[in-house]
Amino acid sequence: MSEDVKPRRRYDSSRRQAQAAQTRQDVLAAAREAFLEHGYTGTTLAAIAKAAGVVVETIYRGFGGKAGLFKAVVEAAVAGGTARAEVPVDERPAVRALIDEPDPRRQLERYAATQPGIHHRMGPLMRVLATAAATDSELARVQREMDDFRLAGLGRFAQLLADRGALRPGLSVEQARDILWTLASHATYDQLVTQRGWSTEDYQTWLAETLCRTLL
Repeated sequence: MSEDVKPRRRYDSSRRQAQAAQTRQDVLAAAREAFLEHGYTGTTLAAIAKAAGVVVETIYRGFGGKAGLFKAVVEAAVAGGTARAEVPVDERPAVRALIDEPDPRRQLERYAATQPGIHHRMGPLMRVLATAAATDSELARVQREMDDFRLAGLGRFAQLLADRGALRPGLSVEQARDILWTLASHATYDQLVTQRGWSTEDYQTWLAETLCRTLL
């Protein structure tokens, strides 16, 4: 006597990954809107979960909590999208082009070209962060982590310039890193573009020329 055996359904991991990626994108989009509208303190994970169509536990599993979620929102803004944020920094096209560029002046020009877009996307979030981190210790820790990450990246950039013999005599890698950190900071962009009304083109030109004069 024979039995009919149903074939086992093949597990579609690619479909599951696509669903997970879409869920993450929905959560980050809902979180960004909520943080900008209600501030960090006024935003609840329950409200974000409802807007994204998920349960709160999904947010905890994916981001560890509200501070981790805010950090992910900022990282997505810096990268230019949720999908781009998943790519290691050194493998992103703009960063790769900067690293591979043999001419130091062109490297700094390429770097300056990336800054207006980044600052424009993350500016409103930085104002939320500055307000909330003053009273929220967990978010203050996230702020330090993001600062450390940016400083380390600029340190690698400064080291690359030094390895190619591009830094001006007497300028250390640490000094070059700190100059990059200061001149390309969001605070500087905010003062010139948001407060003083510079165009992004004028800001980009100024940043490239100032970095070249100061570092090379």
